[in-house]
Amino acid sequence: MIGGFEEFVGSFTIGFTLIVMLIGLFGMIIPIFPGEIIMWLASLGYGLVYGFDTAGVVIFAFITLVVIAGILADNVLMSARARQAGATWWSLFFGLAGGLVGTIFFPPIGGLIGAPLALYGFEYLHHRDRRKAFAVTTALLIGWGWSFVARFGLGLFTIVLWGVWVWSGSNA
Repeated sequence: MIGGFEEFVGSFTIGFTLIVMLIGLFGMIIPIFPGEIIMWLASLGYGLVYGFDTAGVVIFAFITLVVIAGILADNVLMSARARQAGATWWSLFFGLAGGLVGTIFFPPIGGLIGAPLALYGFEYLHHRDRRKAFAVTTALLIGWGWSFVARFGLGLFTIVLWGVWVWSGSNA
């Protein structure tokens, strides 16, 4: 009977980890959602349950690097496009603040509306030029789109790496 229970716990752990990873992956649709961190924590939890042998350590290290790349891609792609269009650092700060406030008070889409509106408003106040403010906001949204594509792709890769870890039997 104990073997059956251990098998159930093992299957449950793998299924639960996959569900948490998918929540992290699809949660990335919401810009402020820490999908990469959730996926990393899920893989860490899996490693803590099954242990970290050599293959587990190597794969978890790669997962960690992929998660770091996703976090950097998010910050770099969004702000770089806006900065190229002429956004000030203060505008980016207020855009971030607008996204945070929007997400807190109007989840899940408040951040999608709050960040561009705050950026546009601050850029307009700064330059007194609607076209310039619109160009900067458009650049931010394009960067946001590319950031999502990069993060989602890296999130899929994280799940594949974790799947290799599970499949390799490194949980023995």
